Amino acid sequence: MKIEITNQGKWYNSLTLKIVLLAVLGLFLLIPLQMIKEVIEDRQANAEKVQTKISSEWANKQCFIGPLLNIPVRTVSPGDQSKTITQIWHILPAEMILEGEIIPGIRYRSIYQSVVYDANLKIKGHFLVPPGLALPGTEILWNQAYYTVGISDNRGLKGDILMHVGTWTLRAEPGVKDQDIFKSGISFAETELEQQLEPGSTVAFDMNISLAGSSGLQITPLGKKTRVRLQSSWDSPGFEGSFLPVSRVIDKNGFTADWEVTHLNRNFPQDWIGNAFHPEESSFGVQLVQPVDHYQKSWRSARYGILFIALTFLVLLFVEIRSKKPIPVIHYVLVSLALVLFFSLLTALSEQLGFNAAYLTASGATIVLITAFTARVIKDKKIPWLVFGLLVVLYAFIYVLLTLNDYAFLAGNIGLFLILAVVMGVVGKWSLTSPPKTLEA
Repeated sequence: MKIEITNQGKWYNSLTLKIVLLAVLGLFLLIPLQMIKEVIEDRQANAEKVQTKISSEWANKQCFIGPLLNIPVRTVSPGDQSKTITQIWHILPAEMILEGEIIPGIRYRSIYQSVVYDANLKIKGHFLVPPGLALPGTEILWNQAYYTVGISDNRGLKGDILMHVGTWTLRAEPGVKDQDIFKSGISFAETELEQQLEPGSTVAFDMNISLAGSSGLQITPLGKKTRVRLQSSWDSPGFEGSFLPVSRVIDKNGFTADWEVTHLNRNFPQDWIGNAFHPEESSFGVQLVQPVDHYQKSWRSARYGILFIALTFLVLLFVEIRSKKPIPVIHYVLVSLALVLFFSLLTALSEQLGFNAAYLTASGATIVLITAFTARVIKDKKIPWLVFGLLVVLYAFIYVLLTLNDYAFLAGNIGLFLILAVVMGVVGKWSLTSPPKTLEA
């Protein structure tokens, strides 16, 4: 329906009506946008299930705790003097130095992938054997002493593991002899180990461990003085836990990170009896982060959906006023449906092609579709090219926002401010010119 415009006031009233109708249309489009976001979340949940499955078959995220010196002690039962109780006296290293190389890899299942790794750990240090326990009626069973190392998932252990203690070489045995501190790991014992454990003596140790895991690695600082260095070719680490690195280098070739922790930084002593403390609560380490994966980017793009639609409507509105050829509201509806379909298409393609190629394909198809549709409606040779150029700029702007992690909010605000400035400049010129003669609602 064509409305004849006899003065500028009527023209602005008709334009206002169309803007209101487009605003209402935009609000209705929030419903399919929300449905698409739910689809993306469902696909992401499926991917996480597959990643969990891969991790469970390879080896889960690892936490390394150890080594500890464990000595059984026998005390008289407080309730019955005729009975004795055997507990474990846990002694932590006076110094612990760990150097680790994390070799990352990607495992695939169908269209999904998960980050795994092989870690080569070198651990050395020394124990200071206490002179004894200041507990009357306590018998220290030196001849039953053993060492333990906590590994959160023993399936990741590779090859034989030897621990050099003083002049002895001890071979690892599966499992832990007690579960006061950790539930799984390996043990080292020797019938003549007590010969190395003279009260007040220093016992040096070193060992190498090859360990497989998934997504991340954590270390528990057991030493009175603990120094840890981890390095990897993975270029997007996420440091986590109770302590952050004192120094780190991250570049395209990977990362190197160093930690230094003393006994004063922790909430547990150097030795205790039983399960009074839980050292794993002070663990720290690194997560092998996959920077903004395609599901996150697709979800963020859908979150910007109303911005896509509003700016595209703005482009078409400018074209309508500039060309003085009205665009019916039903055509705006069809364009908005193409925009909504873009997000679903982007998610589907990103699972197969990766996000960058999927965005290029989906945005290119959407831009061509809207441009061709505009050409049929406007029937002008120049206007479709203007629409094409503006849409390319719009989709490029949104792509930049999606690829930026830390600066997306800043870039988005700057971009919107510039868009607003352009709109204000253009609208300011319109007020000085004659409005179009007709406008179709």
